[in-house]
Parts: sequence; C-alpha cells; structure tokens
Amino acid sequence: DLSSFSVASSLIISTNLLVAAALLKLLLKKCSQSWCFVLNLALADCLVGVAITGLATEDLSRNDKTRCLLRMVFVISPCIASIMSMFLISLDRYAAIKIPLRYSLLSGKGTAAGALLVLWIISLTMGFMPVMVRQLQVESNYDGFCAFFSVIHNVPIVIFLSVVFFPVLAIFIYIYLDILKIASNHQKQICRQKPHHSYPRISYWSHVKALRTVAVLVGCFLVLWCPFFVVSIVHILCKSCALKAVIENHIWLLGLSNSLINPIVYAIWQREVRLQLVAMFSCITGSSLAARATVTERVMETSSST
Repeated sequence: DLSSFSVASSLIISTNLLVAAALLKLLLKKCSQSWCFVLNLALADCLVGVAITGLATEDLSRNDKTRCLLRMVFVISPCIASIMSMFLISLDRYAAIKIPLRYSLLSGKGTAAGALLVLWIISLTMGFMPVMVRQLQVESNYDGFCAFFSVIHNVPIVIFLSVVFFPVLAIFIYIYLDILKIASNHQKQICRQKPHHSYPRISYWSHVKALRTVAVLVGCFLVLWCPFFVVSIVHILCKSCALKAVIENHIWLLGLSNSLINPIVYAIWQREVRLQLVAMFSCITGSSLAARATVTERVMETSSST
C-alpha cells in the first residue's frame, strides 16, 4: 500500500534522526564505543526509511525491472545493517559484563570503527547479492509492480536470509541465558561485599541495565521480523496457500516497522538518551518562548512610542 509506505518512511526517518541527534550530543560529551554502535543502528534504520520512500516513488513511476531490483537491494542492505547493529550492541554489552577488564582494554575508537566497517561491508555484500547473483532474480516478465517477490526469487532469497537470521537468533538466546547466569552469580557475590566496594557494583549494574534495553530491542525484533521469515517459509512449502500478497503488503511492512520501534525503545528505556531528548526539547521550547517574548516586547515598545 503506497500510503502505508509513505507514512512509515516519514515516521522512521524523523524518529531516527531525532535519536541520532541525541546520540551525537552524548558522544560529544563522552566518546563511548557503545553509543557509536547505537548511533550506527539509528543511521541504518534511517536509511531503511529513505529506501522505503524510494519504493513509494517506484510504485508511482513503474519503471523497469532493474531499477526496481536496485530499490529492493537498497532496502535489504540497511535492514541487514540494522539487524547486525543490534547483534553488535548485544555482543558489546555481553563483553562488558563477561570480560570487563579485557573489554576496557580493547574497547575504543579503533575497535568501534573496525567493527562498523566490517558490518557495513557484510551488509552491502549480502544486500546486493540479488544483483550480483542472477539465480536470485525472478526470470519471468516484470509487470511493472515493484514488490519484493516480483524481482527477487522467493526460494533462494528466503533460504539465504534464513541462514543469517536463525543463527543470529540462536546467538542472541545464548547471550541472554549466559547473562542471566552471570547476573545471578554476581548478585550473590555483591550481597556479601562491604559498602566501600560500591563502585564496581554500580559499574556492573549499569551494564546490566543497558543490556535490558538491548533485550527489549531484540524482543521487538523477534516479534516484528519472525512472521516474515516463518510465513515466507510456509509460502515456499505451500504453493496453494497464496501468501505472496499477504507477505508483500502486510508482513514485510511489519518487519520494516522494526526500524521505527528501535529509536522509540531507546527514547523510552535508555535514561541517557531520554534525558538528552528532554534537554533538546527544552532548548527548543525555551528559545521559542524567548523569541516570542522578544517580539512581544518590541510590539509594546512600538505601541508606547506611537
């Protein structure tokens, strides 16, 4: 639906740009590897919104198959980057809790830049696979309607993406089960600590609270993207089910809406981001009130002089 894509794209772009601005403010105050990864997530989600805008214009123009295929890979690439960014954020928080001393030594600008470079190389390579590998493209005549399965062969692409999705899901589950075990053991230890050991305790639980936000992100990711992969697999196995229209018009859009949920989760659950957004809005409203007061004073001065 064209209107759904237009509304979704505008909401995704605006919310992610807002959260990205807050994250940039935080990074200017204190350079943090974790915030670099979260900023990358916001930028990847923003690119998803831009790509969806391209799909809406493509439906209006109804150009050739090659252009539609390029539109689709420009959606797939930032979606993969968004998923991998969440994976990277989870690994970062996991390392901070699992191996805190080694993490403090290895984390930094160089590590963050290298990890993000590898992330985008993998995302772009995987995203552009349908262009580079002709077996992933639909060979039938293009009818002018730009949709996911209109230009990309459903069987190989779903298998290809599932090979990425389900192992990442398994690693996510392992990470959080291990975190629960570590947190339980650590809770028993800190209960026996003396009061002057409060700093390590505060530092540790700050990482745990940050991981809770990531857990919410991953939960939303599973709820929004799992239907796409599950129904797509059913669509491959059951040709008579006629699920293609449902996948392209509804379930795929549900998965893309994950790029809207991510910034909202950080704006609500992450205290630093929430406070920074409040400060930004306070500055905006404060400056607007000050400007309004200045205009009022000038009007009063003009009226009194006349």
